[in-house]
Amino acid sequence: MAGIHITDIEAAINHWRAKRPSADGVTLPRELRALAEVYALMVFHREDLADEFSLPVAAAEAFQDWYASTPDTPCIAICSTSQGDEMCKGCGRTFEEVQLWPEMTAGEKRLVWRRITMEGTSWRFNKYAERAAEDRQQARAAAQAQALLDLTP
Repeated sequence: MAGIHITDIEAAINHWRAKRPSADGVTLPRELRALAEVYALMVFHREDLADEFSLPVAAAEAFQDWYASTPDTPCIAICSTSQGDEMCKGCGRTFEEVQLWPEMTAGEKRLVWRRITMEGTSWRFNKYAERAAEDRQQARAAAQAQALLDLTP
């Protein structure tokens, strides 16, 4: 079964909480109510996955709106499967997942995203993430140095 993991339902709920906050702190928009109902049923039945093809229409539309705000592919343009690796060192997908990606459903793609995120071993999650963190740290240090120079008479 192609399914939507409960953490993706939570992410979609948070997306809608930010997109359409409750005006009175009680009333929920239609999309949020639909996702909350799916989430509550998953918790009640102790299910980790919701069947993406049997979601109520409002919940499916709300999920798709959140899904459209996420990156489509984990690719970082360093594909080792093209060099013969069964598992891409760059993104963590298998050769088959890379090949079938355009045909996969949103639920199938999110399950792959979840797996590679949980593994956290691909370059997407280590070398490049470390470099990005270093770049942010250097940018903050430069901004702080500039702020000190601006204060100096």
